[in-house]
Amino acid sequence: MARKSLIRRSLSKLAWMLAGALLLLLGVIVLLRFVNPPTSSFMLGHRLSQPDQALHQQWVPLSEISPWMPLAVVASEDQRFPDHWGVDFAAIRKALAEYQAGEGLRGASTITQQTAKNLFLWNGRSFVRKALEAGLALGIEGLWPKKRIMEVYLNIAEFGPGIYGVEAASRRYFGVSASQLSPIEAARLAAVLPNPKSLSAVSPSAYVWERVSWIRGQMAQLSGLNYLRDTLQ
Repeated sequence: MARKSLIRRSLSKLAWMLAGALLLLLGVIVLLRFVNPPTSSFMLGHRLSQPDQALHQQWVPLSEISPWMPLAVVASEDQRFPDHWGVDFAAIRKALAEYQAGEGLRGASTITQQTAKNLFLWNGRSFVRKALEAGLALGIEGLWPKKRIMEVYLNIAEFGPGIYGVEAASRRYFGVSASQLSPIEAARLAAVLPNPKSLSAVSPSAYVWERVSWIRGQMAQLSGLNYLRDTLQ
């Protein structure tokens, strides 16, 4: 009896700790709807793993980012961004089916999931991290408008070694502010997002140029700037 009582108390304590952690996390998510995050888990990881490499990031509101940039990342990364609730379950089912068939475990992450990962988690393809990412994405989607999700994503995404956020990337690679990005420059930045440490927007490889061409075609196919007009109001 004493052992059972100890187990019950331990489980109860664990449940309260998990509930407290969840409430704290929800509070942080609510706060970040209104307050710009001063850093992210990816930026902190960069500072710890590469303390000698400079980190460049400059926050800009979505209104000061060229409208071609949100369209480029949606065309490249998440074409159902205006419609889903943070997780694209159809894409996840497809990725799991491919994994079970012996293929590698691919991302299938929405922009909301990538925002959650960059803010709170770590890189990798484990099921544990993907489950955490999905849960956080659902919370973010429920508490933030789409406009805020896109604003945070574009300001914390990594576009190259030590280059975080579209403003730093625009100035470093093209010598212009994010508000002045052209459609092809936006597509070049979006093209490197799957692997920003290896792919280059300033000296694109043949593979990157192929992705740029595909992204430009998708941007046009999505009806151009009209596609996100209502979503990002």
